[in-house]
Amino acid sequence: MLNRACKLLLTIALSLPSLTEVKAEELGQDAHRHHPPQDQLLHEKFYSSWHMPDNPVLSCCNSADCYPTEIRYVDGRIYARRREDGKYILIPSQKVERNRDNPDGRNHLCAPPPSASLVDTVYCFALGGAT
Repeated sequence: MLNRACKLLLTIALSLPSLTEVKAEELGQDAHRHHPPQDQLLHEKFYSSWHMPDNPVLSCCNSADCYPTEIRYVDGRIYARRREDGKYILIPSQKVERNRDNPDGRNHLCAPPPSASLVDTVYCFALGGAT
């Protein structure tokens, strides 16, 4: 069911690229935080085989929902920056990957774009080594 939801979110996101680009320009950020071209296959492989730490039968989605991110620590909690709106969202401890390394040592977040029905949802999070 989650993969079906991911596909729906991807379809919606792809049908509205100009809104994403305008929003990102307003924030002074890249519209899409792409991986360097030489790392693209590495990340696609990582994301496609990544499963939720708290429910390993469910996928974290794919490269449409997963991306490198910046983090902040506040009162011992991790907050990751959501790419669509720049908001730092709380990473629930059960969503932090503890059983595999990420491919590049950076922080990675898998989360849907913000919406009323999925407020600050986190699918998966990998803490980088260079934080």
